[in-house]
Amino acid sequence: MQRLYLVCLCLIPFAVTARADDSQYKLGPDSMVQPDVPQGKVSEHVWRSEIFPGTIRRYSVYVPAQYDGSQPAAVMVFQDGHAYVDPDGQFRATVVMDNLIHAGDMPITIGIFIDPGHVGDDLPEERGWRPTPSNRSFEYDTLSDQYARFLLEEILPEVGKENRLTENPELRAIGGISSGGICAFTVAWERPDAFRKVLSHVGSFVDIRGGHNYPPMIRKSPRKPIRVFLQDGSNDLDNRFGNWALANQQMAAALKFKDYDYQFVFGEGGHNGIHGGAILPDSLRWLWRDWETQQP
Repeated sequence: MQRLYLVCLCLIPFAVTARADDSQYKLGPDSMVQPDVPQGKVSEHVWRSEIFPGTIRRYSVYVPAQYDGSQPAAVMVFQDGHAYVDPDGQFRATVVMDNLIHAGDMPITIGIFIDPGHVGDDLPEERGWRPTPSNRSFEYDTLSDQYARFLLEEILPEVGKENRLTENPELRAIGGISSGGICAFTVAWERPDAFRKVLSHVGSFVDIRGGHNYPPMIRKSPRKPIRVFLQDGSNDLDNRFGNWALANQQMAAALKFKDYDYQFVFGEGGHNGIHGGAILPDSLRWLWRDWETQQP
């Protein structure tokens, strides 16, 4: 099937923006710790980037219990990593990955959960949306290969010092929420030789730093070998940068027009991770389907 310079959008506290339309979306068993499922380990790290000079950030690395280093692991990168790695948050991605890897619904996958950069020498005491990571919009909303280079030249080699990571682009996925969602798409769009699976939650495909240009770009460009999962809701943002719901519908229409391997789940939620979190297990099942045939 088939931000303001933009700090104001970065300030949206996704964890507390639930509205009545979101109440229908509930976490299921695959988002809960199961007593018979081995749990992976999560470590936290700090990185000073040269690709984004003068920035400092935290990131987490999830290593599944099944990983023994005998074979390279698949890779999945998440922007706004603090939102996805939180075991009590809206996504609970490591819990979902534990359950899906155990069931064979996705490969043995190392997760890399990266926060946006803070400009300066110091980090806030805690990860989260506040204070706003000052470099977030530049890193995430810019349509260029800079973030892809950040991953390929800095983060993946660093994580690869301790873990064997695949270089097979079919076994590399990237995802994110809001500006992190368009960032995920940009990475795969710019470097399909390195990442071919995209997961976007309420993606900001609007006129912040040119993201509204993606639908016509998709229509006019040769089809790229990437797989795309989009989620959005009818109560998403509508402001001077655009209408998020319409923008995601335009993305889906363009992907359909060019015969991409894509999925678009459109609900009634707002600009948060409640709907996306509820469907994360099935989203990852769809994204990673046929992974066994994509092994080297």
